[in-house]
Amino acid sequence: MGKSDSRKRLTITLKKDVVSKLDACIDGARVRNRSHAIEYILGKHFAPRLQKALILAGGAGLKMRPFTYEMPKAMIPVNGRPVLEYTIENLRRNDIRDITISLGHQGKKIKQHFGDGTKWGIKITYLEQGELEIGTAMPVLAAKKHIGDNVFLLYYADVLANINFEDMIDFHIASDAVATLALTSVNKPSSWGVVRLQGSQIYSFLEKPDPRKDLSNIINAGVAIVEPAIFSYFTPQTKRLEKDVFPKLVERHKLAGYVFAGQWFDVGNPASYEQAVREWRG
Repeated sequence: MGKSDSRKRLTITLKKDVVSKLDACIDGARVRNRSHAIEYILGKHFAPRLQKALILAGGAGLKMRPFTYEMPKAMIPVNGRPVLEYTIENLRRNDIRDITISLGHQGKKIKQHFGDGTKWGIKITYLEQGELEIGTAMPVLAAKKHIGDNVFLLYYADVLANINFEDMIDFHIASDAVATLALTSVNKPSSWGVVRLQGSQIYSFLEKPDPRKDLSNIINAGVAIVEPAIFSYFTPQTKRLEKDVFPKLVERHKLAGYVFAGQWFDVGNPASYEQAVREWRG
């Protein structure tokens, strides 16, 4: 799924029935025209399979005290099971089995519960970030040695989401983006990364802006498909993806947004957590 800004013009001849099938792929949004359809189909055919995931589970979870005095956010229970367990099982169902987890506050309890991942049919590698809040960029950079030159799924551990990853991957291939963010809508968006979309492209990303009437209700859902090219957007001063990397991708028209209709809850937010306990069907 590597991306390139270069293009080479080709002239090809196709059978009429092939052209008809090609035209059926054009929806005006994800696939814009015949040329884009050919590129999308070839890109999907040659794309390496998404096999790796990085889960960010190092946050202190201050909003969720007293739960997080004794456990990390990722282990907060929903219907008798830790949030992270639902995520792990969803990744496995989608055949994403090589998982790196960045640990911080009370991270040993995640290791004790999941071990090396064998019980869940996956392989888990742990990254220790300590008790300090170091932001979201450093764990991603630290995971580079495990990710290598592979496209990977980035997942915030305090998120519960029903996402069709196969469809999201197809969307990402068609987007020509360095990263594709899963997006959902909420009534009070200022607690999250607020997004404005034009087609599939994100043209504005504001992390936890001051509340105001003109904010979009579309937010970053905490799940992304990321190309290894993202590492070229890091500098020694980079601390947070949301403030230091995603805005750069917006400027270069390399951040796409995938709006999904499935359930979504942020269990690091007390109101959203209470709703998840009542409504989550994972």
